[in-house]
Amino acid sequence: MARVRLVGVEKVYPNGHVAARGLDLDITDGEFMVLVGPSGCGKSTALRMIAGLETPTAGQVFIGERDVTAVPPQDRDIAMVFQSYALYPHMTVRENLAFGLRMRGAAAPAIAERVRAVAQALGLDAVLERKPSQLSGGQRQRVALGRAMVRDPQVFLFDEPLSNLDAKLRVETRAELARLHRRLQATIVYVTHDQEEALTLGGRVTVMRDGLIEQVGPPMEVYRRPASIFVGGFVGSPAMNFFPSGRLLPYPRSSAAADPGPVTLGVRPHDLAIVPAGTGDADARVDVVEPRGSELLVHLRLEGDSDDAEVRVVASPETDVPVDAVVGLRCDRQRLHWFDTRSGKRITPPASASAPDTRRA
Repeated sequence: MARVRLVGVEKVYPNGHVAARGLDLDITDGEFMVLVGPSGCGKSTALRMIAGLETPTAGQVFIGERDVTAVPPQDRDIAMVFQSYALYPHMTVRENLAFGLRMRGAAAPAIAERVRAVAQALGLDAVLERKPSQLSGGQRQRVALGRAMVRDPQVFLFDEPLSNLDAKLRVETRAELARLHRRLQATIVYVTHDQEEALTLGGRVTVMRDGLIEQVGPPMEVYRRPASIFVGGFVGSPAMNFFPSGRLLPYPRSSAAADPGPVTLGVRPHDLAIVPAGTGDADARVDVVEPRGSELLVHLRLEGDSDDAEVRVVASPETDVPVDAVVGLRCDRQRLHWFDTRSGKRITPPASASAPDTRRA
């Protein structure tokens, strides 16, 4: 396996569209790195530049210690798995798995042994003589993965590989991928728009927006300490709530610290509690209640809020919250997120300051 590095990588298309802007990313040997972001953020372009399917306008791509920026895809020792399985319909599973090795001129005994080992690892032993049309979606995805594995590449590249699967199969296949990575210790670069997929699979996560890297870090670090308003709003479900400073809580200021200017408070729905009206940090009117089995997702509108912004709270399923009722909202003071409103970047309140308790008696 190998380390992958992007150094100052940019991609500008002939029509002027900038898909990647000065990307610097270091993926360690054996790491499972997930690139995540909304459609058009540049994550697939970054993956395609690692694969050699796109040529950077500027910057360098390294696999191991080798500069592969100008090296064609077939000479990069990578394997790519797409969202479309791209299996040969007239071939059996065994033939699909063996195809790449046959094209490379590998000896028949070596091909047979490698196919046997990969099929066993992926639980495909019983379907080796079937054709793709006779397989379930999950099995087809495993065959596509196996076809990449038999080559034993330095780097695996996955481009939205689970997007064609139903919800149950997505969960099952995610678990299979995680187990496979632990077993192989392979270097994997994985692209998805699904932040839940990113958080559950990635050893580290790279959040992208408009061709830029917003944040890189372990999944729970990105969730617990988002570097920007964008990351806070994109990572986590339901999405983070945002309030201008003072609308729910004032920014904790210190006389010794410089005034940060306009600030925005971020609070995750799990970190807001519903309390009796008049006893929390603000009152809100219940708009919609969504039962979700083990929890309720409650949509509210702050009382007296001119911009009619929605607030989301995750509550216990036993919570009594009739639609149109007025309730109080209370923040978990240990889980507040403050951002510079103008730059969108995370800021840290002065160490000597603490948020005042604004709860009403």
